[in-house]
Amino acid sequence: MGFVKGPLPQSLKLINGSGAVAFGVKDLGFSFFLLPYYNLVLGVEAWLVGAALATALVIDAFVDPLIGHLSDRTYTKWGRRLPWLYIAPIPLAFMWSMLWAPPFVGVPSFWEIVALAVGVRLLLSACEVPSVSLVPELTDDYDERTTLFRYRFLSGWLGGMLMMVLAFTVFLPTPEAQLEPDGYAQFGMFGAFLMVVAVVGSAAGQHRIVAQKPAHKPPPFSIPGAFSEITDAFKEKAFLVFAAGGLAAYVGQGMNFSVTQYVNNYVWKFNELAFQLYPGVLALSVFFMFALVGPLHKRFGKPRSAAGAAIVGMVFYYIPYVLFLSGVWPETGTTASTATVLGLLVIANTASVISIISATSMVAEIVEAYEERTGKRAEGTFYSGNWLVQKCATAGGILATSLIVQSLGIEQGTPQDEVAEAAVTQLALIYLIAGAVLTLIAAFWLGRFPITREQHEARIAARDARGEAHRDDPIDDAVSADPDGHTITP
Repeated sequence: MGFVKGPLPQSLKLINGSGAVAFGVKDLGFSFFLLPYYNLVLGVEAWLVGAALATALVIDAFVDPLIGHLSDRTYTKWGRRLPWLYIAPIPLAFMWSMLWAPPFVGVPSFWEIVALAVGVRLLLSACEVPSVSLVPELTDDYDERTTLFRYRFLSGWLGGMLMMVLAFTVFLPTPEAQLEPDGYAQFGMFGAFLMVVAVVGSAAGQHRIVAQKPAHKPPPFSIPGAFSEITDAFKEKAFLVFAAGGLAAYVGQGMNFSVTQYVNNYVWKFNELAFQLYPGVLALSVFFMFALVGPLHKRFGKPRSAAGAAIVGMVFYYIPYVLFLSGVWPETGTTASTATVLGLLVIANTASVISIISATSMVAEIVEAYEERTGKRAEGTFYSGNWLVQKCATAGGILATSLIVQSLGIEQGTPQDEVAEAAVTQLALIYLIAGAVLTLIAAFWLGRFPITREQHEARIAARDARGEAHRDDPIDDAVSADPDGHTITP
């Protein structure tokens, strides 16, 4: 049984969601600005940046399950998650600031980039894994879990969009400023402040509800025992199906985000105004997602929503590239070209975010399937497993982008009009083919996720009827009500 029975208070949805702002800040920075910053500004070769970021992602990905496992087994009077959320944001802020103002002399080396990126990612995991693990703990309801993820994704995207708006209007307002280091240092400092406020504020806002000592004290921790439990959890059939679809989806996402600055500059030839409008377009699509994903889940369920939205997103993402390569697109850099790209992007990104949020929400249902099989709760383990898939796949996407850019000969500081037309055409063609193939693979597997709404609700009903006594969450016969009249288990 979740901490809250019945509809969740609106304030709780907002507070839980706000913790994802830190993830949005990190994701925006890594996905859109980090590769261009280290490549075009600091002078590190693109392939070396990509290899360093991919290495950091893989290291972090394999540590994440251990963080999730430790979070599941944390035993304090404040529960399993809150201690992590109060401590980890402080060192995270320092590491994030250093990432954008490297404390090294000369051009950063491969291992220096790896060290900074690993530090940021591990500390961000120590915030995000416990935070997102609270979702299936707060409520058992299929639709309320979707609602919490809607707020988390909205908050994460708004955090990222805020940083993008500030980047293109304050820190990096012109194409020339995007090739200078000072703005990136300011970008890092403000992002660090925002991360701390978001994570600590979200934890404090949920403290009254979730600060409860777990009902059962876990056995002593051991490395072999930890990896044995993690391996067993990852054998869950539903997780394996999810991982197959998520792997393709996240490779595509990593490639899409990391190539964005290049295609916007060199394929579509965005001007200063277009760069400033771009974050607003993405933010608009997230608001559309927020309105649409709930009704879609009620009508089609999460697996079909994830697969269908991925296909819709693919179509609208790549229409401009097909027309551009066919020679029937308006002249790039003109108002007609830019406006059409941005208009289609609203639809494409709305669908893509619906697909990703549907897939992420599906992980919450794996928790009860695993509990039914083993009698154990493992929210942190499964969400860190989701991150393992996401980070390894994103590493592949970023590395692929860096190799593509390197092979096309787009060098440090190259102005828009000095990139060869053949290189621009090849960039568009490779991006189109790779993105379409990855999307189709993702849609195939996500649509075959084996847990439906009916199966989840039947599993919850059967568990409650048995009076399941082996879950890790604190349960007591007594209940209390919050000021809004919602029932909370102490």
